[in-house]
Formats: sequence, C-alpha cells, structure tokens
Amino acid sequence: MSTKNKILDAAESLFADKGFNGTSLREITSLAEVNLAAVNYHFGSKKELIKAVMSRYMNELSPNLQASLLVICQQENKPTLNEVFSAFIDPLLSLNVFRENGTSNFLQLLGRGYTDSQGFLRWFLTTQYPEVITNFVTAVQRAYPELSAEDIFWRLHFTMGTVIFTMSSSDALMDIAKSDFEQQVDIADVIRKVIPFVASGVGAPLR
Repeated sequence: MSTKNKILDAAESLFADKGFNGTSLREITSLAEVNLAAVNYHFGSKKELIKAVMSRYMNELSPNLQASLLVICQQENKPTLNEVFSAFIDPLLSLNVFRENGTSNFLQLLGRGYTDSQGFLRWFLTTQYPEVITNFVTAVQRAYPELSAEDIFWRLHFTMGTVIFTMSSSDALMDIAKSDFEQQVDIADVIRKVIPFVASGVGAPLR
C-alpha cells in the first residue's frame, strides 16, 4: 500500500471514530506508521487531508447518485418524496463494495462534518459536487412543487439533522434493536427505516 493511502486509511478510521476536531495529526501518523513530513508532503494540512478523505468517497458516490436522482427528475409521472429519498439507497449501499463498511463510514464522516462545525467541509462538498444538490432539489420540487425555495431550505436542513443524528448513532441503534426487539438490523435497514420519516417531514402540509 502506498504511503498516501496508508495516511488516508488511518485518517478515515480516526475521523469516523473520534471526529475531525478530536483527532490529531500525531495520532494519524502513529496509526499509519509514517512521519509528519509525509502528511505535509501529500496533503499539506489537516484541512486538505479531511477533504481528501471525503473526496475518496464522494468521487465514487457522486456519479451514481447523480444518475439515480436524474431518473427521478426525468420520469414522466410526478414522483413521490419517498421515491426521491429512495434514490439514495443503492448509491449509498454501493459504497460497501467500494470499501469495507463504506456506507457506514461515509455517513459517519458526513455527520462529523456537521457536528464538528467543519464549515469549510460543507462548502467544499457543495462547490465540488453541485450537481448532486441541484438534482436533489429539482427532484424535491417535482414531487412537491408548492414548496418555495425557503421551505425547501428549512425542510432539507431538518432532514440533514435527522439523517446525521441517526447515522452517527447507527451502531447504538442496531445494538438496541437487537437487545430490545430481537431484530438483526444492518445499515441498509437503518437507511430504509429513516426514509419514510424524512419524506413525510419534507412533505408536511404548508400552513
């Protein structure tokens, strides 16, 4: 494995587990068994390393998600919001093929970007992968054309909060489902359970 990938793997593992703020470069270099100069050479800074970790997933996810949302945007019949959000399922689960536990790791990292107040990361994702946002908003507008741009902003903000909280605690939720309800639940099940909830929230009646 190359030095660059060793650093990326170590950073991904620590960021997902401890957060971006809670992980030091020293911890990353120790886990990757490289020196700090190697991190500076390949990435230049911790911020650039965070971007590189996220880009590795987004470069894989973005084309699949764009295509999935485009199908919704271009279908003849008016889509339901449940269909819009269900367009995320296969692209997200394909990350498990890309990397072991890729779906769970990516969603945890995405959640860390918000809970750790990494504003630069949100800016990076929205500017580097704008087609995903555009297609998603277009699909929501097709499903619920009465929503104004302001309505969509607030409802998608609340949706993001729900998804991030759910995914950042997905391991605990799966443990609870097993111990309290004797259900074997995996990350795909968690995603499918949250979709009707967020679709109903975005589709709530206007005042």
